Amino acid sequence: MKTIEILSGLGVLALLAEIFRFKKFLLPIVVVGLLGAIGAAVYDWNTNIHYYHNMLTFDNYALLFSIVICGTALLWFLSAQNFFSEETSITDHYGLTLFALVGAVIIVSYSNMVMLFLGIEILSIPLYVLAGSKKENLSSNEASLKYFLMGAFATGFLLFGIALLYGAFGSFDLNRIAAILLPPMPSQARPGDAQWLLISGGIIFMLIGLSFKASVVPFHFWAPDVYQGSPTQVTAFMASIVKTAAFAAFLRLFITCFANLGSVWSNLVWVIAAITILLGNITAVYQSSVKRMLAYSSISHAGYLMLAILAMNNLSAGAVLYYAAAYSVATIASFTVLAIIEGQNSNGDGHVTFENFNGLAKKNPFLAFAMTTAMLSLAGIPPLAGFFGKYYLFSATLQSGYIWIVLIAVLGSLIGVYYYFKVIIAMYFSSTTSGTENQNEVEISFLQVFVLLLCILLSLALGLFPDLVIRLL
Repeated sequence: MKTIEILSGLGVLALLAEIFRFKKFLLPIVVVGLLGAIGAAVYDWNTNIHYYHNMLTFDNYALLFSIVICGTALLWFLSAQNFFSEETSITDHYGLTLFALVGAVIIVSYSNMVMLFLGIEILSIPLYVLAGSKKENLSSNEASLKYFLMGAFATGFLLFGIALLYGAFGSFDLNRIAAILLPPMPSQARPGDAQWLLISGGIIFMLIGLSFKASVVPFHFWAPDVYQGSPTQVTAFMASIVKTAAFAAFLRLFITCFANLGSVWSNLVWVIAAITILLGNITAVYQSSVKRMLAYSSISHAGYLMLAILAMNNLSAGAVLYYAAAYSVATIASFTVLAIIEGQNSNGDGHVTFENFNGLAKKNPFLAFAMTTAMLSLAGIPPLAGFFGKYYLFSATLQSGYIWIVLIAVLGSLIGVYYYFKVIIAMYFSSTTSGTENQNEVEISFLQVFVLLLCILLSLALGLFPDLVIRLL
């Protein structure tokens, strides 16, 4: 709870910075605040405290995901200084981002479905605005509108599912619902009965609503356009922090309440995961825009994370936590490099193709090395963190007996290697084109260098010592 209080206080402070004229000090204040939020989560370790009549539960699961979210946000703030360059919107951008983080922490710590809904809305509404923050850019405006409409549509499914489950159980509390569903189930809750239909319908509608938020196929169609049109820094936020929060919420709901009802949802999740992995990876191969390629890559990674929901065993939580941390670090690094390349794109339209990376290794070896590390981690190449993230997800899924879906996931990973290596080949083996002639003149700030170096070290450290994270859950 201290984490939410600190983040909320930072958000209010960011809004007051305009009035009291300390906008220039917002970054160090936010950095110290995020470190404090991480420290507060560490301090609360093993306390398992419930708040507001069990509406929020800060157990170790919530605390660890809060640490991952705040740590990712810290890297994001340090790397996204170009996003806060306009004097007229600095405080707005800080405030909206910090309040979105509050929603993300609520999502990973809810123990009542009402708080799940509130957390999703607190996270989503600031992002609708941030997606359209490039007001002069038509694509940004389109991204904001599309994200808002699809988000509202998804929320309708989620609320309908919550209403059906409330009708079946008479409670929004996850622990109370879980107690009712403990075997043997009540005699009236059997296939074909009214209560069973309410339970099944509620689970399916909540699955659909959360799948929209996590951008899994076939509820992904908003993601490529929104990721492409949004400012690159906002896209990085959505691809890392939002996805981490969405799957933490997904797993908490299903592992707490619906683990015993696999007959209702397991086949559907199997199909969704398989199609998401294949479609995300295959479609990414045909993209000419690096940003859009990363968008489809993000969809494919959502498919991998769905494997943990399908497995639903004692390895699922640790696998999701590790994978989210590894994926977030690589995502922040890749989008930081992309933003730098985008900033010097001669077209000035923000459309960065693979050709814009041609010869980067000669122009700026450090940037090329950072991007290579991120691509290799996302592709799942050892000894980087991405490899062990997939290893733990596949192990959890195999333990539950789902062999075919793991084979599909391995095939998807092999396809992913192809398009990730397209970036690496362009940087090291392709000659410089007109779009990259001035690349050596790009000014890289000290903070961007620091973030990229930190991401490289974290990818290596998580890959070399994966058990340090996995054993925490």
